[in-house]
Amino acid sequence: MAVLTAFRESTLWRRRRTRRWIVQSWFGFGVALVLLYVASRATRLQLGLDFMGDRAGFAIGHQWLTDYTGSESRFNAYAVGVFNTVRLVLAGLALATLLGIVAGVARLSKNWLVSRLATAYVEIFRNTPLLIQIIFWYTAVLLQLPNLERGVEVLDVVFLSNRALAVPWAYPEGAFVAWLGALVIAAAASWLAHRWRVATEERTGRPANPNTTALAVFLGIAVVGFVAAGTPLRPELPERGVAGAGIQTISGGMQVTPEFSALLLALVIYTGAFIAEIVRGSIQALPRGQTEAAMAVGLGGYERMTLVILPQALRIMIPPLTNQYLNLTKNSSLAVAIAYPDLVFVGRTIQNNAGYAVPVFLAIMATYLVMSFLISAIMNWLNRRVPLGGR
Repeated sequence: MAVLTAFRESTLWRRRRTRRWIVQSWFGFGVALVLLYVASRATRLQLGLDFMGDRAGFAIGHQWLTDYTGSESRFNAYAVGVFNTVRLVLAGLALATLLGIVAGVARLSKNWLVSRLATAYVEIFRNTPLLIQIIFWYTAVLLQLPNLERGVEVLDVVFLSNRALAVPWAYPEGAFVAWLGALVIAAAASWLAHRWRVATEERTGRPANPNTTALAVFLGIAVVGFVAAGTPLRPELPERGVAGAGIQTISGGMQVTPEFSALLLALVIYTGAFIAEIVRGSIQALPRGQTEAAMAVGLGGYERMTLVILPQALRIMIPPLTNQYLNLTKNSSLAVAIAYPDLVFVGRTIQNNAGYAVPVFLAIMATYLVMSFLISAIMNWLNRRVPLGGR
């Protein structure tokens, strides 16, 4: 005790650097103990993924652009689950962003009905649990559609029923990869054309239509590349058929299942409500003088919003928008509630089939981490690229 008292009263203890070093040493010691405990437990667990190379032994009903069968490996089944999650997330991010921007701008509309409808949408869906919304869209809406025999049919090419929405689609063939290269070239050329027209507009002070020029360049190169590649897309129309016992079926085209539709609707509407508030708050955070200046130079409402307001509010939106993108990605795991074969559902099926719970769920966690890190990296890059308003 005397030694401890003497140390406390010494000059060494009174130094901030010494106290920080002692606290960090104890914290590091505690972390090391936790890691040693986890490592000791991990040696008793089977964390290898060798079992993933064995035959899966189960089918996956919801597939698109894949031809997986139950005789393939568990790795292939897991890849199908990852693909199902990725396409759900990508579609959800795009549609939720569009819906959120429209609803956020609508909340600031001077039209009383438009603003009140947007407010009602935000308050209702933002304050309702996402799982409840998923089940509602699935059981109370989509499964209540008429069956295939009495379903909606449009021009013999679009079929809507409680089994699926079947629409025409085009599948790649031939020199499709070469056409993708042409699309990359078209995107780069359209970006250069846009920059050139913007520079011309700033130099001359006259409208140079940069967006129209960029779109024309992109479409022109894309069409020429499509023809040069020998039309590398094969159109396919959905068709009615009859299976055994007179049961009607739909084959061909693209079929969107009720499970995918319910998840997409719920994720888009739920996340879009939060994005709407981000958009509204970001716009209101801008100085009112920006709007007044845009009105003074004769810009209309659409031009004010797209050329002046939203570009300046974008930097404010990006950090909270990133959080909502990550939430949508992680919330997609609720697909297991309606048996949509996403990453979690397929992973659980593999775990029940093989009996390796820990490595399977570690693989699921690692996959979600990779997707979240990719989204964060893209949004952080965009955040650095967008300058602060007024700079």
